[in-house]
Amino acid sequence: MKPASVGFQCPSCVKEGSKSTRSGRTAYGGQRPGNAAITSQVLIGINVLVWLSILATGGASSNLVELLGLRPSGGALVTVNGTTFQVPAGVAQGEYWQLLTSMFTHVSLTHIAFNMLALYVLGPQLEMAIGRSRFLAVYLLSGLAGSASVLWLSAPIGVTVGASGAIFGLMGALLVVALKVGGDVRGLLTWIGINFVLTVVVSHISWQGHLGGFVGGLLLGGVIVYAPRERRTLWQVAGIGVIAAIIAVATVARVAILA
Repeated sequence: MKPASVGFQCPSCVKEGSKSTRSGRTAYGGQRPGNAAITSQVLIGINVLVWLSILATGGASSNLVELLGLRPSGGALVTVNGTTFQVPAGVAQGEYWQLLTSMFTHVSLTHIAFNMLALYVLGPQLEMAIGRSRFLAVYLLSGLAGSASVLWLSAPIGVTVGASGAIFGLMGALLVVALKVGGDVRGLLTWIGINFVLTVVVSHISWQGHLGGFVGGLLLGGVIVYAPRERRTLWQVAGIGVIAAIIAVATVARVAILA
């Protein structure tokens, strides 16, 4: 592992991505990207656009935060310091889009800056190793795994925002790739450990989303990297589908409890 401006670069992961099982394919069957940075740049662009929209409409008090942020449950009347107000609706009241949109929603500059720098560094490395479609599957499903974890482990009426679940998913998947190719993972493990420590000791950070995203990334990375070479794509699709189904069932079960 080589130190980078944010996180670590994994030369062995990138080298593995440069291999091909057949023309135009990565070592794990994905389509070799012509430019492995484009997908991450598009995701960064979406996040920045949403953040600018929130900033332009009131920042932390913007209605977009309530619309796009992940709130497990709402609609109830709450009294704080003698003032009674109604908590806006959440996922349990049918705002299911929040499971996805919260992954692209940030309020503070430091929050989005850290997440986007991490995506800028980690994203191309993982995409080079596994291909664009598999990279997107890891990113989005890790984020949804983080959202499911928030549903189960966070306060029902709290709001959670940020791409951190998906970013931790990239860390988990990169760790699996590095282990598969026998790379030196000490730097990556150190960085992951530091991020988890910060998750615990710094206030207002969703450890629930980070944990769910990381576990999701580990599982997805394992499915993609360790799929049997014979009918590899079929095994990968089936494995990714099973993980997606588990996330969906966990989400529906929690919503049934909260509703």
